[in-house]
Amino acid sequence: MNTLLLHCRPGFENEVCAEIAEHAARLEVAGYAKAKPNSACAEFICTEADGAERLMRGQRFAQLIFPRQWARGVFIDLPETDRISVLLKHLEGFPTCGSLWLEVLDTNDGKELSNFCKKFEAPLRKALSKAGKLVEDVNKPRLLLTFKSGREVFFGLAEANNSALWPMGIPRLKFPREAPSRSTLKLEEAWHQFIPRDEWDERLAPAMTSVDLGAAPGGWTWQLVNRHMKVTAVDNGPMAQSLMDSGLVEHLKADGFLFKPRKPVDWMVCDIVEKPARNAALLETWIGEGLCREAVVNLKLPMKQRYAEVRRLLERIEDGFVERGIKVAIGCKQLYHDREEVTCHLRRLGK
Repeated sequence: MNTLLLHCRPGFENEVCAEIAEHAARLEVAGYAKAKPNSACAEFICTEADGAERLMRGQRFAQLIFPRQWARGVFIDLPETDRISVLLKHLEGFPTCGSLWLEVLDTNDGKELSNFCKKFEAPLRKALSKAGKLVEDVNKPRLLLTFKSGREVFFGLAEANNSALWPMGIPRLKFPREAPSRSTLKLEEAWHQFIPRDEWDERLAPAMTSVDLGAAPGGWTWQLVNRHMKVTAVDNGPMAQSLMDSGLVEHLKADGFLFKPRKPVDWMVCDIVEKPARNAALLETWIGEGLCREAVVNLKLPMKQRYAEVRRLLERIEDGFVERGIKVAIGCKQLYHDREEVTCHLRRLGK
C-alpha cells in the first residue's frame, strides 16, 4: 500500500505530480511522482511501506488544488471470472471498511468502464458485507476501487473525511434549463466545494447583497438570484432578460476591474477571462478593502508551469492580507466544471 493514486482532469497530470511531490517533501515522505500524459491520473510511489499513509495523514485533501481524488493502495490484476474472490483475498488483514466507491478515470476508456462498474457494484457490495468487510460507518476507511480495465484495478483506501466529496471527485449537478449559460455550474460546484451544506442557509441567505463582475449573459448571476440574493451585474454585454425580470438584478454597463460598490456587499463573484495576476489582484482588493465578505473568483491558467503560477499568486494574496493585518480563509481548487482555470474562494474572518 505504498502507492498514492490521484485522479485529475486530463492534461493536468504534471501539475498533480508537482503539487504532491512538494507536499511529500514538506512531510519528509520519500518517493517520486509519475504520470502519463492525458491519463487523468498520477501516482506517487513511496519508498517506505508507510509513506502513503503518512502523506495522507499529514495533508488535508481539501487543500490540494489539482487532484480530484486520492487513495493509497496497490494495482492488482483480476481474472475474467470470480473477481470478487480476488478482491476479498486482498482484504484479508485489512480493517473493515465503512463505505465502498467504484471509480474509473476521466477518460474515454474510463467512461466505457462505467457500465461494468454499475453492474459489478451490487454483487461486490453484497459479498463484502457478508464477509464482514463492509459496514456503513463514516469513521472507518473508505474502500476505493479504481478500474483501469476489467482486468486491472487500483485497490485503495482513504478516510471519508479526507478525500473527495463525490466519487472520482465529480459532482452530479444538473444544468438548470432556466440558466443562460453552462458556466452557472461552476459557481454551484464552488459552493458545494467550499461551503459546508449545513451552512448554506446562513452564508447564502435570501436578501444578501452580491456583485457579479463580468456577469453577461448571467450564468453566475442566475445562481445568486436562485438563492434570492440582490445582484449588481457588472458587464458591458447584455444580460438575459429573464434575470432582469426577476426584480433582483441591477445591470451596470461598466468595467468590472474599475467598479466598486457604494457600500460593502456580502458576496463578489467573478469569471472574467483575464490574466490570472489581474484577477488575483482584484480578489485581494475586494476582500482586503472590505468591499465583500466572501468571494469566488476564477483564475485562468497559463500554458506552462501552471501549478507554480497558482502557488505564486496564492502566496502573493496571502502576503497582501498579512500586510493589511486581516485574517482570511483561502481555498483553491480546479473544479470538475473548470477547464484551463482554477476557482478561488475567500472568506474574511472577524470584523
